[in-house]
Amino acid sequence: MNTLCQSHGKILIVTEESIECSFALGLAGRLQRDNFNFLDAPIQIVGSVDTPAIPLNSILEAELLPNAEKVKKKIQQLLIY
Repeated sequence: MNTLCQSHGKILIVTEESIECSFALGLAGRLQRDNFNFLDAPIQIVGSVDTPAIPLNSILEAELLPNAEKVKKKIQQLLIY
């Protein structure tokens, strides 16, 4: 991962888990620490909305979980940076 981080300079982490207190947040912190001089932009994370549980309603579930549109929007923001 460090090699990819150093060659691209931008990182986007996508996860279905909530971002707060997550593995993705810890991974982002480690990548930031180890590759700070190589990064061109802050590390971005796309994850689910911080809720106690994923709802059983399909409409609410689609709103809470990351989807292609949310990832696309975050990639565009990252590329502009």
